[in-house]
Amino acid sequence: MPAPEELDLIQVRPDERFDEAWLHAHLRGRLPGTEAPMRVMQFAGGKANLTYRLRFGADQEYVLRRPPLGPYAPSAHDMGREYRVLSVLHQAFALAPRAYYFCDDEAVLGAPFFIMERRHGLVVRGEMPERFSANRDAPRRMSEALVDALAAFHAVDYAALGLSDLGRPAGFVKRQVQGWNRRWQAAKLEGDTDVETIYRWLTDNLPESAYNSLVHNDYKLDNTMYSTDDPSRMVAVFDWDMCTLGDPLSDVGMLLTYWTQPDDPPLVKTIGTMPEAGYGFFSRDEILQRYAVQSGRDLANMRFYHVLGIFRLLVILQQIYLRYVRGFTQDKRFAQLGLAVEGLIQWAIEIMRGERG
Repeated sequence: MPAPEELDLIQVRPDERFDEAWLHAHLRGRLPGTEAPMRVMQFAGGKANLTYRLRFGADQEYVLRRPPLGPYAPSAHDMGREYRVLSVLHQAFALAPRAYYFCDDEAVLGAPFFIMERRHGLVVRGEMPERFSANRDAPRRMSEALVDALAAFHAVDYAALGLSDLGRPAGFVKRQVQGWNRRWQAAKLEGDTDVETIYRWLTDNLPESAYNSLVHNDYKLDNTMYSTDDPSRMVAVFDWDMCTLGDPLSDVGMLLTYWTQPDDPPLVKTIGTMPEAGYGFFSRDEILQRYAVQSGRDLANMRFYHVLGIFRLLVILQQIYLRYVRGFTQDKRFAQLGLAVEGLIQWAIEIMRGERG
């Protein structure tokens, strides 16, 4: 039986293959162990960037990351940015895998890519891992670790890592609202006045950002990895291609968006990539309470950041759905994303009106 961390690996999807011999020739000698024969597998999770395991010989492993197929917003799938962050962040934040090599020569894979270290553990998505399912306390311990890691990440001294020019904290939230609206305008298939209503509400309720830090920009349960032996110990945080400097509360709003709890609308529960609501994970209120204690930050404006998180997610899903509709990917998981976008629109409006927390 495969090790738990191997269960997420699949044969490379037909439309997401590349010339493995050409890649091997390019990498040979650039990293330790790459002279040995290379075997490629694909990580099944994720809906945007493509991630592959490269195994050289019997035991030398690396992970390759590249953007999705078809047209995409470079700022949302910036391999150079992700490489830059991960090449230094591990020094101050041990959950960040170390990046070793970046290639912007598109003749190799057809897109920029980078190589990073392989971490081993469990990524939790729609079902509780079997080895944790009998532990009634595991969901709460995982919730605590997830929030604590986010607070620790937001406390990183980015200037000491040479990342002071990674972004512009001043005006970050306003640029987020405007930027995601531009992406919506480019990705929508037809006019939708409800999305315009969300955009206007965000514009009218912009908070004064009191904090700045490194921001992950896609922090959620299935972008993290836990120890196979201890649900309270995280071993990695993934997907750093949108990392920047800005308001850390936007990360908290994004985490609330991806989270599910028992009283969520049915469509919201299906969007969340975590074990079924009610299993024993934190509620959203408990997430906020623990983050406030761990970070010392004032969370009075979290309704705004939650709606902003939903707005971002509905645009991200619309961008992926558009690639599917236009035939740039044949991944059948994306066929129902249009309904998911509709569910997110309704959820955002309910939160704006104070009908849901």
